[in-house]
Amino acid sequence: MSKLAVRVFVVLLVVSALVVACTPPEPEIVEVEVTREVQVEVEVTRVVEVEVEVTPLPTEEPAYYQETAVQNIPLAGFLADRHAEISGMAWYGDYLILMPQYPNFYLEEGTEDNGSLFAIAKADLDAYMNGESFAPLEASLIPFSAPEAFAIEGFEGFESIVFDGDNVYMTIEVAGADGMYANLIAGTIAPDLSGVTMDTATMAKIDSQSGVDNMSDETMFLADGNLVTIHEANGGAVNANPVAHLFSTDLSEVGTVALENVEYRLTDATALDENGSFWAINYFYPGEEVLLPEFDPVVEFYGEGPTHAASAGVERLLEFSYSADGIVMTETAPIMLQLMADGNLRNFEGLVRYGNGFLLATDKYPYTILGFVPLPEVEE
Repeated sequence: MSKLAVRVFVVLLVVSALVVACTPPEPEIVEVEVTREVQVEVEVTRVVEVEVEVTPLPTEEPAYYQETAVQNIPLAGFLADRHAEISGMAWYGDYLILMPQYPNFYLEEGTEDNGSLFAIAKADLDAYMNGESFAPLEASLIPFSAPEAFAIEGFEGFESIVFDGDNVYMTIEVAGADGMYANLIAGTIAPDLSGVTMDTATMAKIDSQSGVDNMSDETMFLADGNLVTIHEANGGAVNANPVAHLFSTDLSEVGTVALENVEYRLTDATALDENGSFWAINYFYPGEEVLLPEFDPVVEFYGEGPTHAASAGVERLLEFSYSADGIVMTETAPIMLQLMADGNLRNFEGLVRYGNGFLLATDKYPYTILGFVPLPEVEE
């Protein structure tokens, strides 16, 4: 080999060695297991099978019985005082006579005066109802005399009143030592309204049929020349077989007639019409649980109005038919009164016919109210 060839060979070896020395080694791949602690919030959902009863939404408003609003008539004077506590009303000619439970309510205690009844002229009522006057009605005072009545042991006031010409009849409620009862008394009214005088020497006693406190015969009307008195509580639970008592005008008892069971209270009635029918106030205050029935037959048959559905109280008028065979409800639908918006109940204790409807009066709850209620329009 020539020296030149040797030199070239040596140079190539050196270059090759340099290339190898400068070339980086192949990377070594190593598998490493890395463990890292990580905090993670996990929401766990569990599947649970539940039976759900779905109540469909009503497609229309409930069907309520139509209620009738009471049109209040403004009052002034002693009659506007809630302590007037009206407990009976009746017509005497062209005058509406309103009887306080305690006619001497406005007098000082200890006075010998027996107080007064109230009289409102029908002409004044007509003027207000026809829009000819808007002034509050102020009743005239009729001097009242029944001295022995106030002295009765357990006297709880006068409860019903009826006129037969110039003769006047009343019932008195008494809480006697042996229980509740009523006394029936008679008297006269002066045609010029100068006074009402009761004969308290003669009284007819009417024992309570229910035995319920503060309840006696509080409804009375004339029928076939006799006085008919009706007890206040006639529901099946407190008075299983109620009757109405009949008295002649000399206060002799002449018998009884059967009365259909009526739940809650009967507090006053109109006079009979030419068909022997009358309307009565049917009332319930929720505090009188003893009068609560298992069910209300009137509501079961007719339903109830919206304000009654929202209240435990009852204010309505029912029509009855009177005959020698007894007293029963007619097929005429009841008049359910629209209850007051403030929740107070009106203890109506006076009822008379007036025009195409009725006049009603409360005792002192919630205050003295004289109101008009029209008869429902009858569809032809």
